[in-house]
Amino acid sequence: MKLIFISLFVYLPLLSFVSNAQLKIGYVDSDTIMDNYPDVQDARQKLDALIQEWQTEIRKLESELKAKQDDYDKRKLIMTEQTSAEAMAEITKLQKDIADYRDKKFGANGELFQKQNELMKPIQNKVFTIIQQVATEEDLDFVFDRSGDILFLYAKPDYDLTAKVIERLKLE
Repeated sequence: MKLIFISLFVYLPLLSFVSNAQLKIGYVDSDTIMDNYPDVQDARQKLDALIQEWQTEIRKLESELKAKQDDYDKRKLIMTEQTSAEAMAEITKLQKDIADYRDKKFGANGELFQKQNELMKPIQNKVFTIIQQVATEEDLDFVFDRSGDILFLYAKPDYDLTAKVIERLKLE
């Protein structure tokens, strides 16, 4: 990513020099935009409430698990083999239930990920659309995001070489 960024600052001035046109470049700080946009705050509050609810449920299950383990540890010497096996199976099942619940709520494709996408995607799309509108109004050629990794948020269609590259690939 840094290589792309460095090459842009090497080649963009050359492109400007060759075409005798001044490139206009802008940037935004998307973190600051998101921090100051009320819709984002609302979405974050909804997500925080869900997270809190799910963490409370996990703590309740863990407390139940600890109570069962403590009870088992106290009584294991006087339990029959069958009773001991049943208690261990119950403890193992509860451990699995807790792990499954965590994965269901917080896993890679869990409910938190889906809810974040559901709440944040429309906001991100709206912000991106506004960035494009501002870039067009300001007659900017490129807009970068300075938050985290450098990303193109907008590029004037005049600089899109995709079709030319595809055409040349077809010729070869």
